[in-house]
Amino acid sequence: MKFKFLLVLVLMQFSYSAKINAQHTKRPNIVWIVSEDNSKHYLKLYDKTGAETPNIEKLAETGVVFNHAFSNTPVCSAARSTLIASSFGPRLGTHYHRKMKKVPMPKGVMMFPAYLKKAGYYTTNNAKEDYNIITGEAVWDNSSKKATWRDRKPNQPFFHVYNIGTTHEGQMHFTAADVKAGTKTDPSKMFVQPNHPQTNLFKYSVARYHDKIQEMDGQLGKVVADLKKDGLYDDTFIFYYGDHGGVLPGSKGYINEMGLHVPLVVHIPSKYKDLVAVKAGSRNDAFVSFVDFGATVLNLAGIKTPKGMDGKPFLGKGVSEKDLDKRDETFSYTNRMDEKYDMVRAVRKGEYKYARNYEPFNFDGLMNNYRYQQLGYQQWAQFYKEGKLNKNQSKFFEPKQPEELYNVEVDPYELDNLATKPAYKKALKKLRKNLNKRVSNMPDLSFYPEFYLINNAFDNPVAFGQKHKKEIQKYIKTSNLMLLAFNKAKSKLQKGLQSSDPWMRYWSLISCSAFGAEAKEFSPLIKAISKNDSQLINKVRAAEFLGLTKAQNPTEVMTQALYESNDGAEALLILNSIVLMEDCKAHYAFNIDESKLKRNVLDEPQVLRRLKYLNK
Repeated sequence: MKFKFLLVLVLMQFSYSAKINAQHTKRPNIVWIVSEDNSKHYLKLYDKTGAETPNIEKLAETGVVFNHAFSNTPVCSAARSTLIASSFGPRLGTHYHRKMKKVPMPKGVMMFPAYLKKAGYYTTNNAKEDYNIITGEAVWDNSSKKATWRDRKPNQPFFHVYNIGTTHEGQMHFTAADVKAGTKTDPSKMFVQPNHPQTNLFKYSVARYHDKIQEMDGQLGKVVADLKKDGLYDDTFIFYYGDHGGVLPGSKGYINEMGLHVPLVVHIPSKYKDLVAVKAGSRNDAFVSFVDFGATVLNLAGIKTPKGMDGKPFLGKGVSEKDLDKRDETFSYTNRMDEKYDMVRAVRKGEYKYARNYEPFNFDGLMNNYRYQQLGYQQWAQFYKEGKLNKNQSKFFEPKQPEELYNVEVDPYELDNLATKPAYKKALKKLRKNLNKRVSNMPDLSFYPEFYLINNAFDNPVAFGQKHKKEIQKYIKTSNLMLLAFNKAKSKLQKGLQSSDPWMRYWSLISCSAFGAEAKEFSPLIKAISKNDSQLINKVRAAEFLGLTKAQNPTEVMTQALYESNDGAEALLILNSIVLMEDCKAHYAFNIDESKLKRNVLDEPQVLRRLKYLNK
């Protein structure tokens, strides 16, 4: 009798286990719905001043809203490259926008959908790629405007990406006639953030963007409805997120919360709710970023994160609520946005955001042709020239501090820099150490100029970084001299300026420019560099220092270097300094003779953008 009872218990347990296993022999489907250029600030789901998005809000009822989701970089191609590689851009060389040369994936690592495809998933992308990486043939079954999950084999699991361009920055390139035509959303009720001019044009801009967000929400609703129609809703994890922040002036393209902090809502299908630690209808404070998205999708599909990927799963097997509670930081980066250079790295940990401006003299408002197609940018810049802005509104057009520290919970628009305040010294040092460790261990390739990387590293960027890790760490230390008091940095700066290593000289010059007039005693030495250095870009960086400190007119040195350059990427970096000299307060006038430029230089589209602006 006892034996029979035990046998029944064993059979019941076996039956239960078989039932559970049968549930998950079929893997979940996963869909990404991606809206372009959306920070979380424009959705009422996150911010009371945002737009109503009933379809996204409905999705949240059956899923989880992540309160702290971030793009690692604030622009399309660099952000999408981070997503598809599930790795940090400065390590792979994928973080320049737009690419001048595509790079390969690290040896032994594939774009993450390739692992899904290999595991039997049907992988589709509709339709934007915009990667700075060479795409392998095995990534997508279909990547086109016709791509759909409906073309898969019967019962085949799928991963589908659906891109919505309705909210893209280009939708904000409106005319004065458009303003007169009005918007569905009432402009008079719109909140204009405090660093913007409080004008009717900015109110119209916000209202117009609310219209676009609501249109996007309807398109998202259609995708969800199609999944329900096909009987797939309860089998499918649905991710909705913005591909980075945006889109009003000073957001997309800039490392601030408006440029990085994105909405993320994940629908949890009822058949797979046991795969995740979070509950449907909840909000979660874990910090998650794009580098983690690919690893998370693989984990939900039962695929281990490949060695060589930087991302860590935030949903799926092995991720507990305790694990999520520990996630409280994100890392971000930017270098070149179209034709505009500015190297910035940032770490946010909890409520504090630390930004490291490696070229602080490159003010945010430096001309970027695509950005300035927005009438809001044009009005903002014009008001600055006319002296009509207050301190907070003027900040965009002023040189930056090498370090910035903000409590973004109380100062979401990053107006009150705490970096120099004694009460925050401990927090500053801790986050500085965090960032330095990241860029050193990665290592961050951008401590070499982009043109040098293109010519010497981009056939295998990761291997190049590992080979030159010690040199990169030296350049990082040299760049950090600008964080010291000048008297403490002086001897090392002099040694760097006289180094036989051209990139030690490069970063010593940049650090001198960050010190400005304090470093004027180096003017004779820097004048010699501007005449005799073996690198054209160092001659230009030397002239840049001399121009910023008003020790010497930089136009002759910079113009001659531009004429001598035979490399489009090198010329573009030279032109960035030329535009800075034209637009800085010292203001030096240039007259570029395009007939003297080399063919390789004129073949680079970003160079033509700079020339168009300079010769307007």
